[in-house]
Amino acid sequence: MFQRAIDDFKESAGNAVRLTSLAGVAVFAGFVTIVFLCAAAFVFVLQNYGLIEACLTGAAIFFLITLIAVVTYAIRRNAMKKRVAKTARSAAQNLLADPMLVTAGLQLVRAIGIKKLIPILAVGGLALGLLAGRRDRDDEGNASDDT
Repeated sequence: MFQRAIDDFKESAGNAVRLTSLAGVAVFAGFVTIVFLCAAAFVFVLQNYGLIEACLTGAAIFFLITLIAVVTYAIRRNAMKKRVAKTARSAAQNLLADPMLVTAGLQLVRAIGIKKLIPILAVGGLALGLLAGRRDRDDEGNASDDT
């Protein structure tokens, strides 16, 4: 049970390192490209219109770049939150399909007895249902608050 989780963690960590290094190279190359494009735009506007217009053009270009970065960050953050919530739900479902957990549950039923466990399971199921409903409502409320 834990070996699969450890293997998944190792794989995701390796993928994260590879993607991070690739993203770092892409960010650096994009930064150099933007610097040269801004310099070219600055020189072009300086020669044709003047110094103040060239400075305002540079500011407008960097403002657009900032807006694009903020929108991209917000979209990725929301997608990541949805992915984490989906993974958490599927992990809970996979846990119930684990044969060791089912065996432990059967042994518990044999040890305590079914007549004593029915009220406990009913209360536990009710609490779990209320907690799951509350969590879903909180997720919907947070999704609208973050944007």
